[in-house]
Amino acid sequence: MDDPILVWGGGAIGGTLAASWAKAGEDVVLVDVVSEHIKACNTSGLQIEGPVEAFKVNIKAFLPKDLVGRFSRIVLAVKAQHTRLATNMLLSHLDKDGYVLSAQNGLNEIVISEIVGRNRTMGAFLNFGADWLGPGKILFGNRGAVVLGELDGSVSYRTNAMYKVMQKFDSDAVLTDNIWGYLWGKLAYGAMLFATALTDRSMADNFAKTELAPIWSGLAREVMAVARKRSIVPVGFDGFDPSAFLPDSDHFAADRCIAGLVDFNRKTAKTHSGIWRDLAVRRRKTEVDDQIGILIMLAKESGIEVPLIECLVSLVHDVEEGRRPLADETLMPLIDTIKGRIT
Repeated sequence: MDDPILVWGGGAIGGTLAASWAKAGEDVVLVDVVSEHIKACNTSGLQIEGPVEAFKVNIKAFLPKDLVGRFSRIVLAVKAQHTRLATNMLLSHLDKDGYVLSAQNGLNEIVISEIVGRNRTMGAFLNFGADWLGPGKILFGNRGAVVLGELDGSVSYRTNAMYKVMQKFDSDAVLTDNIWGYLWGKLAYGAMLFATALTDRSMADNFAKTELAPIWSGLAREVMAVARKRSIVPVGFDGFDPSAFLPDSDHFAADRCIAGLVDFNRKTAKTHSGIWRDLAVRRRKTEVDDQIGILIMLAKESGIEVPLIECLVSLVHDVEEGRRPLADETLMPLIDTIKGRIT
């Protein structure tokens, strides 16, 4: 395919991908809603900082209202809560034989496929660490798993072509026939990260506190219970083994997995999750409803109870709305929920 890759969303994930592909020689067009960011990308350039790579690249960037043309490859990299709006906006720019690749956290492929069609939707799982620092500036904190695949598990010319593009970003990228397994595995890890964001400690320091291990393990077990009920086969990544939290796994496997998360997160310049940045730095709504809250609906459909997930979503809303601080005390309702389940 010779037409440019359209990256819709120039934040941490989309900006890192777009800049890396442009540096590698790909023709990339970037869309974002922050006018200062667009101006910086077009003039001084998009600066990637951090221990992984440090470079600056000029890139064609537009506000949505200024974009013209149609594209066969659109990489969607907006926050989960903006998926429906962004997909409807990009629809007029999607070529009739094109597809949308979800480079997001969560199960956003479900929403995208409702709008553009399942056969025009491709899934991706990304676990590299990045933060949007300001207009034209992104921190690339660490490498992490990069996986893509078709929703039905098939492999076609377009899948192989996009895989080769993804390898220009990360030579260790993986092409899978089980993208849902990766996405659900990331959901379990993501639930843990939402809980770590309720304190000011780093991700690694939170995972290292043994007294909090029941929270991380309990959240992951609820996600995996729903995944199993929906016949999803979870896949591990970057030291995280979702099978350690399946209903029939023992606590030793879970403890080993959490210890691995401490080690993985000690090695990154991105010490806190993007969720924490939303709450503590940017003071804006998180993705909790569209990334984690959807599990409540899916669990209900599957006849599974998820009291910890429900509690977590409520606590994140409390912090968003100023009713609770970022502190250990905010984690206590999760501990109480666990104790109530045991008794």
